[in-house]
Amino acid sequence: MTRSNFWVIGGEFGSMNFHKLVEGSAQVQGPFKTRQEAEDAWKVVSEENRYRAGVRFSIVEEPNRMAG
Repeated sequence: MTRSNFWVIGGEFGSMNFHKLVEGSAQVQGPFKTRQEAEDAWKVVSEENRYRAGVRFSIVEEPNRMAG
């Protein structure tokens, strides 16, 4: 059975369309073994930046791949 890793990624974006990060603002947290751990980290970093409209964070899932 393969398990996934979860990451919290994001930072400050240059515009409200959220297409391009401001250089040097990227943040990556993880890997987390469970989605719940990633959600907990996401809540903390999102709350820390809640008054900054151009900052956004997402949870992404990276499947572990078995060598075959």
